Amino acid sequence: MYIEHMSNNKIIVSLLLILFTIGCGEAPVQLPKPRIYPRVIYPEKSYTLTDQADCMFTMESPDYFLFIKDTSAAANEKINPCWFDMYCESLNAYLHFSYHPVKNSAYFEKLIQDAFEMADKHNIKADYRDELRIEYPEKDVHGLLFELGGPVATPIQFFLTDSTTHFLRGSLYFKDKINRDSIAPVYDFLKEDIARMIGTFEWR
Repeated sequence: MYIEHMSNNKIIVSLLLILFTIGCGEAPVQLPKPRIYPRVIYPEKSYTLTDQADCMFTMESPDYFLFIKDTSAAANEKINPCWFDMYCESLNAYLHFSYHPVKNSAYFEKLIQDAFEMADKHNIKADYRDELRIEYPEKDVHGLLFELGGPVATPIQFFLTDSTTHFLRGSLYFKDKINRDSIAPVYDFLKEDIARMIGTFEWR
């Protein structure tokens, strides 16, 4: 009985050693780590009337955006001097604006076509595209806003016009590569600002 008992113990020990060896040979299971995005400190909402001498319009714009005149455009006599960016360093975002005086109906149609073509360029990467009509007839402000989902360079583009004399195009850019999940809260924050700018927009 003693010999049989010792044999059973050896068998058990051998099995345990084999299992231990097999277990040590396997790579540990790697669980995916949750994606972490840097914390964003949002500025307090406040607005000031933007009334630039070179521009034929006014609007309320966020105080936390820095006005940057497009000097390269201003140096070109073929481009109206009312080309500018508004930059928010804390949100890493640009709002680009370009103004065109409407010369005639053919030029107006070209400006409209260009606005659609600029939005169309992002259709390949866009998950969706919404078009929102802008109408403030009491101020003679009309236009269209393009909202594009997905990893696109400009998630919002729009134009405003009185259809006869003025045409303004605006677009939102983020300085870094777009990850829609990470910028979603920032994007929603800036959409409110763009809506405020459009809602308070007036021609001179």
